[in-house]
Amino acid sequence: MMKGISLHSIVPVRTEPAESSEQSTQMLFGETCTILEQKPRWNRIKIHSDGQEGWVDAKMIAPMKAEEFTAYQTDYEHAAQVVFPVAYAMSENNGQTIPLTAGTRLTKYNNGRFEILGVGFRIDANMVATAPLELNEQNLLQAVRFFLNVPYLWGGKNALGMDCSGFTQTIMGLFGRQLLRNANEQITQGRTISELKKAKAGDIVFFDHIGLNDDIAHPERICHVGILIDSERVIHCSGRVKVEKIDETGIFCTESATYTHHLAQIRRI
Repeated sequence: MMKGISLHSIVPVRTEPAESSEQSTQMLFGETCTILEQKPRWNRIKIHSDGQEGWVDAKMIAPMKAEEFTAYQTDYEHAAQVVFPVAYAMSENNGQTIPLTAGTRLTKYNNGRFEILGVGFRIDANMVATAPLELNEQNLLQAVRFFLNVPYLWGGKNALGMDCSGFTQTIMGLFGRQLLRNANEQITQGRTISELKKAKAGDIVFFDHIGLNDDIAHPERICHVGILIDSERVIHCSGRVKVEKIDETGIFCTESATYTHHLAQIRRI
């Protein structure tokens, strides 16, 4: 099957081949996919990084030759990545700039320069990490503080709009943890932590709807996900990215003085 690559900052991936269709996720610059089906204006794709399928505007995906794809995948595995919400890269070909969001992988990176499919780009080296960050409370707080107040956007995974699982996928990717795309998929990864008091920074917390007070977390019931800062604080995207209190019941919103999400499970990836 034909392979493709996103050479745009963000490519919307939709549930149906129409501009008015729901956005289910996004592809970042440099992400690759397999083209499963082609229509005059649309391609149905499967994203290689997390296995998500959907429809993209055909003109927003560049086809790749087999040898290009093979060589690129090797480079992609060892790529640096953007760690700030937004950074700007400048093409050495034409001097034009392109905004790149956190989690974007930069192949053949060296000292502020990277290359993709033979085209060189320059980027501020302070915006880039050449290796995954060490996952601890200090580094987690440093990373997430730049994402506070990013608005909620269904299917989003960039600094101008994220959903809850897009947020966890992006942030955990900075620490070398590759999460699947949706909360009910992410809950199948890693191992269970039995109690909140045993949890630590970077553990993933999953929630179901208030009232489903089962002892067993059912993936199909999971409606929300966040990241623990410590055993009393969670950062998550609900309306916007924010830090709130958490206990064994769930997330407690101080503004409304109510629990908004029931804690279902804690997992360490």
